[in-house]
Amino acid sequence: MATVSFKGATRYYAGVDKPAVDRLDLEVEDGEFLVLVGPSGCGKSTTLRMLAGLEGVDEGQVHIGDRDVTDLPPKDRDIAMVFQNYALYPHMTVAENIGFHLKIGKVPKAERARMVAEAAELLDLEPYLDRKPAKLSGGQRQRVAMGRAIVRRPQVFCMDEPLSNLDAKLRVQTRTQIASLQRRLGVTTIYVTHDQVEAMTMGDRVAVLKDGTLQQCDTPVGLFAKPANLFVAGFIGSPAMNLLPQGEHVLGVRPEGWRITEDVDGTPGAISATVEVVEELGSDQYLYCATPEHEQPLTVRTPGMAPWQRGDRIGLVPLPDAAHRFDAATGERLPG
Repeated sequence: MATVSFKGATRYYAGVDKPAVDRLDLEVEDGEFLVLVGPSGCGKSTTLRMLAGLEGVDEGQVHIGDRDVTDLPPKDRDIAMVFQNYALYPHMTVAENIGFHLKIGKVPKAERARMVAEAAELLDLEPYLDRKPAKLSGGQRQRVAMGRAIVRRPQVFCMDEPLSNLDAKLRVQTRTQIASLQRRLGVTTIYVTHDQVEAMTMGDRVAVLKDGTLQQCDTPVGLFAKPANLFVAGFIGSPAMNLLPQGEHVLGVRPEGWRITEDVDGTPGAISATVEVVEELGSDQYLYCATPEHEQPLTVRTPGMAPWQRGDRIGLVPLPDAAHRFDAATGERLPG
């Protein structure tokens, strides 16, 4: 196991003026589960591939532990990749897929069988060792891909959107399994996803990228409580934070950060709003409200089964500790 360091790491693609990854400085602790998240094209997969040696580093350095691996080929970096398409060999059984790299590495047959059996037990794959990938579900195939990475005992796991091919229910189940497994193994892991809910529920820390530039890296609680700028504020959180322009400033209020009052005109500072849509989830209720001053509807979270109905006129007051303020010109968070 090892730390991972990106030191001013930059990657250009031919014919494109702006770098895909721009002077990335990022430290990943030994045994940490770090998630890279951001919209399509933000540079998160390129960052992972630079670490794995599948993309070159045009400027800066990449370190694994105390080794500068910037110019090393992938096979010498002691990392294991898990891809979104699983990359399993269809003609091989589960056991053969898991043990493939061990076989290539001339690991003795008995030792190989023992290591495959240990991984299969860890991943609840023991009943499927003699099956081929075509006979497995998507979640089972993903666990086989994880098993193949585990038996290599790498210093670093690199996971590139490994759950994107699974349905919503299975994604939730499998992300819990991966996070739990990583904590048991204690292997430094860099995990790429475009799903901010996935990022916030899995990572020890989350690094948010936009246009190749690191916007903020913090714990999930830190990102949610103190977003560094407007982009992070709008990207992290589901539903997204309400962002209200106010001259030189932008006020940010998360859906749960409102106090609702029926005394609209008699409440100082209340924003007059009309409920347009009520989304009932049982445990929570979301109100989507139109206001005269703002083009975008405001989202308000209330306890489930609340009595609000479409057409209700309500007043919205930001709770004192729930207001975030940003500079309208720079987008940066303002102190206080």
